[in-house]
Amino acid sequence: MLPSSRDLFWTKHAQQKLIEYNLSQSRVLRVLRHPHRIEEGIAPETIAVMQRAGSKKHPYEVWVMYQLEKKKIKIISAWKYPGKSPEGKIIYIPPDTLEFLSSQKI
Repeated sequence: MLPSSRDLFWTKHAQQKLIEYNLSQSRVLRVLRHPHRIEEGIAPETIAVMQRAGSKKHPYEVWVMYQLEKKKIKIISAWKYPGKSPEGKIIYIPPDTLEFLSSQKI
């Protein structure tokens, strides 16, 4: 079971992504609590979860990458993937997120 919202830590990068992709913290929490898919994150010891959204004509996915730290969850990034991402293959990660991950000790 995931911790409550008060047990979350939002990185500055994740906060910027919420603004960039017009996502709310409550939307990210819904993805964390009820993911449609769970993948291994690209950063060490991270998890990426996804929820489908949009319409049949304009589908997209909301992805969240996080890390478990004791009793807290560290939200590293969130983004929208246009369309449907391929299962079992490396998912598209925005270039600025990759840059952020390479410059941080996650």
